[in-house]
Amino acid sequence: HVQLVESGGGSVQPGGSLTLSCTISTTPTPGYCVGWFRQGPGQGREGIAGFHSQGRTRYTDAVKGRFTVSKDNTKNTVYLQMNGLKPDDTGMYYCAARVCYYGTSIVFSSSSYTYWGQGTQVTVS
Repeated sequence: HVQLVESGGGSVQPGGSLTLSCTISTTPTPGYCVGWFRQGPGQGREGIAGFHSQGRTRYTDAVKGRFTVSKDNTKNTVYLQMNGLKPDDTGMYYCAARVCYYGTSIVFSSSSYTYWGQGTQVTVS
């Protein structure tokens, strides 16, 4: 059974940094994608960054150049390193996973993901 647990949220000042972690109990096979999503106050959930188990990453324009997705294979954990945080980055952050095959695109539609973490709050002010 695939379970995702997030951690690392908190409060920071504008320009600060945070690193979110998403630990996966059992990675989907034969491959998988992990998406990072966020939901700001009164807003819908938006995908912002993604990782494919082949090592590919993808970012939306809103976070490109500031956020970085990486994976520690020894810990089965995917990280979202967030630098240059802005007040607009405030929200609940979620990681999600789905089965991905070789060459599968990293997508940002929440309905495409099967497994979800509980979310972690990020506040920038």
